[in-house]
Amino acid sequence: MQKKKKLLDIVRDKIRFRHYSIKTEQSYVGVDKTLYFFHNKRHPIEMGKMEIEQFLTFLAVEQKVSPTTQNQAFSAILFLYREVLGLDMREWNIQALRAMGVDYA
Repeated sequence: MQKKKKLLDIVRDKIRFRHYSIKTEQSYVGVDKTLYFFHNKRHPIEMGKMEIEQFLTFLAVEQKVSPTTQNQAFSAILFLYREVLGLDMREWNIQALRAMGVDYA
């Protein structure tokens, strides 16, 4: 009997199939794992627009990540939903509070 693959292993396989860099793989898997724990170990298939917006807003407000980091987190989530779970998020119109850049003035 073949053991069912874990979600993050499937993410890794899909990323490697597309020849993304190892840094991108590490980042995407890290974001997906953080999303999972942020929502009390709920499977992403059980989450929707609201949970993704909450997570991205948390990154901006509580974690104070840069806009680039927040954008990369969003890209990781898009990859997870589109490429791994096979869900189309285009109609969700994700509206999270955006991370603010650093003002050096």
